[in-house]
Amino acid sequence: MHADFPLPDVEWAPTREFWAGAARGVLRITRCDACTQWVWYPEPPCRWCGGTAFTWHDVGGRGTLFSYAVVRYAWIPQVADRLPFVTALVALDEAPGVRLPTYIVDCAAEDLRCDQPVHVVFRPLRYAGIERTVVAPLFTPVT
Repeated sequence: MHADFPLPDVEWAPTREFWAGAARGVLRITRCDACTQWVWYPEPPCRWCGGTAFTWHDVGGRGTLFSYAVVRYAWIPQVADRLPFVTALVALDEAPGVRLPTYIVDCAAEDLRCDQPVHVVFRPLRYAGIERTVVAPLFTPVT
């Protein structure tokens, strides 16, 4: 575990392009070069064909709320000041087989429902006791 946990390691090779895109306000996902299926998590092999080469692509950032959970208990001290918050899996419109883990923001948890349209927003991800921030793709309901 790195010193800034739970912030992501933006220099880790498999996800470096994802975090670099987020810093520029762009959502990026990989596609398998062999079968062209969208792939998340971006580390070979491709679950569709076993391919080992992926290419990063920009995607529009719209999707649907596949599933979510309202977190009401701080399992680590860094999240205590965020309670309650919503973690989710979002199915992207361009890549419906991809389930992107994220936070849902700017809405009340009781207003959420599965299959609800959402779109990406880029915000600094901050945790108590950690000086560094990371720009992250979060999602909010389409209004």
